[in-house]
Amino acid sequence: MTQTLETLYSQFTGHAPESVEALPGAGSNRSYYRLKGTPTLIGVCGTSCEENEAFIYLSRHFQAQHLPVPAVHAVSNDGLCYLQDDLGTDSLFQLIAHGRETGEFGSTEKDLLKKVIRLLPRIQFEGAQGLDFGKCYPAVEFNHRSILWDLNYFKYCFLKATGVEFREDLLEDDFETLCQTLIESMEPQPVFMYRDFQSRNIMVKDGEPYLIDFQGGRKGPLYYDVASFLWQAKANYPDSLRQELIDEYLEALRPYKQIEKEVFLSRLRHVVLFRTLQVLGAYGFRGYFEKKTHFIESIPFAIENLRQLLQEGFPEYPYLCEVLQRMTELKQFAAVRNRRNLTVTVMSFSYRKGIPEDESGNGGGYVFDCRAVHNPGRYEQYKSLTGLDAPVIEFLEKDGEITEFLRHTDALVDAHVQRFLERGFSHLMICFGCTGGQHRSVYSAQHTAMHLHEKFKINVHLIHREQQIDQLLKAK
Repeated sequence: MTQTLETLYSQFTGHAPESVEALPGAGSNRSYYRLKGTPTLIGVCGTSCEENEAFIYLSRHFQAQHLPVPAVHAVSNDGLCYLQDDLGTDSLFQLIAHGRETGEFGSTEKDLLKKVIRLLPRIQFEGAQGLDFGKCYPAVEFNHRSILWDLNYFKYCFLKATGVEFREDLLEDDFETLCQTLIESMEPQPVFMYRDFQSRNIMVKDGEPYLIDFQGGRKGPLYYDVASFLWQAKANYPDSLRQELIDEYLEALRPYKQIEKEVFLSRLRHVVLFRTLQVLGAYGFRGYFEKKTHFIESIPFAIENLRQLLQEGFPEYPYLCEVLQRMTELKQFAAVRNRRNLTVTVMSFSYRKGIPEDESGNGGGYVFDCRAVHNPGRYEQYKSLTGLDAPVIEFLEKDGEITEFLRHTDALVDAHVQRFLERGFSHLMICFGCTGGQHRSVYSAQHTAMHLHEKFKINVHLIHREQQIDQLLKAK
């Protein structure tokens, strides 16, 4: 593949690329490469000529409509590889990382999200002008058949994998009802449905958004892309921000079509339900069957979206909702729901001053004794330092005793936290003690706090008692 791309690059530019760098894969079987040089381009290799042809046609059509998409510069004779513009390395998903991780989106992140959602009506309506929908792949339009493909994708690749029991005939009855509701949301005039309009598929260059990975687009309801964007599983948009962005979208939509907000929201929620089931089907296949970690990690977030949707209910689909309710209550999906309710207190202390009291009223938790670990405090150069200082950290890690010690404590604590998340507990205390509460215990508590916060995304209250340090790491 790289040889084909290098040949294409040489034919297009008249010289060989300086280097070819493989880029991380995404959800599809397509491979991406950065060919550095003048100019730097992105090389794409797919397994389907038809899918590539759809992207190339759509890219050229959108460019003619002055929409922000990468230009395609060269295509291999077999149609499996092509070169397109390099839009840089900043995806919208990366640029809103702080908001995604904390749930608190700053003004810069909000402004960027508003700019993107206001671009959407242009893609949907201007992108549809003069478009030959017959070039779309794998389906020309969002219709009864394609809807049932996605619903059965959810049923077979996700629902059955969870082990939830259900009656297939009753589920299919509600699938048919949902299918009819979705078809009724289609506009009379053609609207281009991007289908995977979400922050990973939007690049930002010089402050402006550009669109990628639209090869699965087709004729469809305008609600679908709003649902895809605002209910993206790992985007973690609070409902208040979703409402702000819906208002931005409706305002940008006015030159093309006017829809009352109440009508829009009443139709949108059905599409959000469908989109959530569709992405769970994709996560099930890519995660459970293809073993791709990114998709497995996204499942709990999509389940949380689904759980919130079900709170208001869908009386039109009673059996489907009953099955989904049972599914969302499975213990393997409880962890994300309970994550913000659990606080783990991690404390370092000196045995000379006594084992810490548990102020939560739960009577305490783990107390690990670090005094058997080689003590840097015995050496003059470390006496004025703590387990937070680089020389002490280097000493402990090079010595290795504390690394082995923490390997065992991590295993115990990880299992305990996972169980507490599944059961919905609110507090756990973990204490590390050493002689002075300065070196070994401080290093151990700091390691454990950061490890738990990163792995489980929970609230961690970190206290170095003898150093008078108190820090709260908020759930992500």
